[in-house]
Order: sequence, then structure tokens, then C-alpha cells
Amino acid sequence: MPKYVKAIIPMLTCRDGGAEIEFCKAAFGAVELDRRVAENGSVIHATLAVGALLLMVHGETGHLASQAPLGDGSSPVVIYIYLEDVDATIERAVAAGARILLPAEDQFWGDRVGRIVDPQGHVWNVASRLEAA
Repeated sequence: MPKYVKAIIPMLTCRDGGAEIEFCKAAFGAVELDRRVAENGSVIHATLAVGALLLMVHGETGHLASQAPLGDGSSPVVIYIYLEDVDATIERAVAAGARILLPAEDQFWGDRVGRIVDPQGHVWNVASRLEAA
């Protein structure tokens, strides 16, 4: 387990945490580091790694007010993830159930970026750096 020091780790609240874990594995090559489940088998909490990045997946629970986003792409939070190949990643994400909100395009600030919404309603900007800043 990696040491948690000075890190910002997104925690995604989901209606179906297990489905989100499988999506992240298929789309981003995530590796599951740990998982806690409820008696009914639903995911309470999991930690994933995408390369050196950490991501947490959390099921909706009665003792926290956090709720999963709607599936319409209107989430107020967008996860901006840098990976090697934007186009291949978006292709895998769509195959795993994501919907493209903005197709990948080269941007004036030096990134190639596309925006997707995953099956649990989380919005992702998938990016690769085209040039040094």
C-alpha cells in the first residue's frame, strides 16, 4: 500500500461502486489496491491506482450526505486525468460504457483533451500533454 503523504485523492461516490471499479480498470488501466464491502456485497470503499495516481471509490451510504452524480454530464466536479494516449483511452472508456461529451481535440494550451461521462455519472477530462509548458 502506498504511503499517503501530501496528496489530493479524488473520492467518487457511486450508486454501484463495483461497476465504477470495473469501469476504471477497463478505461484507465486502474489497479485495485483495496476494497471494503457491506454485508450485501456492495462496495463501501475501494482504493485504486492509475499509474502513480490514487483514486477512491465510495458507495452511497446513509451516514454521509455525499451522493452519486446524475448520469447527464452535469456533475459540478470534473476529474482531469493525464494519460499517454487520449484517443485510445476514450475508445476503451466508451467500450466500457462511457459517453463522449466532447471529442478529443488539440488545445491551444498544449494538451489533447476529450471529455466523457462514465456510467456512474462522473465526468472526466482525459488529456495528454502535446508539448512542454
